[in-house]
Amino acid sequence: MHIGEICTNDTICCTRDDTVQAAAMLMRRHHVGDLVVVDADGSGKVPLGILTDRDIVLAVVAPGLDAGSLLAGDIMSDDLLTASESDDVYETIEHMRLRGIRRVPVVDADGKLSGIVSADDLLEFLAEEMSELSRIGSWQQSRERRTRQ
Repeated sequence: MHIGEICTNDTICCTRDDTVQAAAMLMRRHHVGDLVVVDADGSGKVPLGILTDRDIVLAVVAPGLDAGSLLAGDIMSDDLLTASESDDVYETIEHMRLRGIRRVPVVDADGKLSGIVSADDLLEFLAEEMSELSRIGSWQQSRERRTRQ
């Protein structure tokens, strides 16, 4: 399965020039814990980094800095891992595991943002896969009962 089939397409974004306070308000308004920081041109949004609620706490709140004077670009995680819509789910999981990353922006063939996939999204996908796998035994037993009557 391709990662583009399970990613969340309604991705909440900000720009690197938005204040951290404005970014935090976006998170609050949309009930999310992260934003994809993008460079928006006329043809779409190019992901530049990720800004998480944890980034805000550790980089701004804990040291007592002013969230209204710092920019999202100042504290975002810019060591960005992206996945192409056509990337295999298991390949993406492996990349995330190796880099210790919980959220990955998904891009189209032109490198424009098309969604985001999180570790939670992948856990849900894997749980569904395991559930389907667990039904094999009962399906086989039911089939045997029908054919042997």
